[in-house]
Amino acid sequence: MKLFNTLTLGALLVAGSAFAANAPTATPTATPAPAAQPAHKHMSAMHCEKMAKAKNLTGDDEKKFVKDCREGKKPD
Repeated sequence: MKLFNTLTLGALLVAGSAFAANAPTATPTATPAPAAQPAHKHMSAMHCEKMAKAKNLTGDDEKKFVKDCREGKKPD
């Protein structure tokens, strides 16, 4: 009889937890969309270095161009 009572109690606990798992939850609130980034967002160093090579820049001119490019400044 003890075994029967233990199994019955176990079955009720399992059934109760399974029923609770299927209960609907509160609807999540919508998260606001991230703000749009400006079009002049700074570029990666690799992209700026490729642009400097395309312009045949070397030395200090190349370094200045890459730095300005990364900061989003317009080339002169």
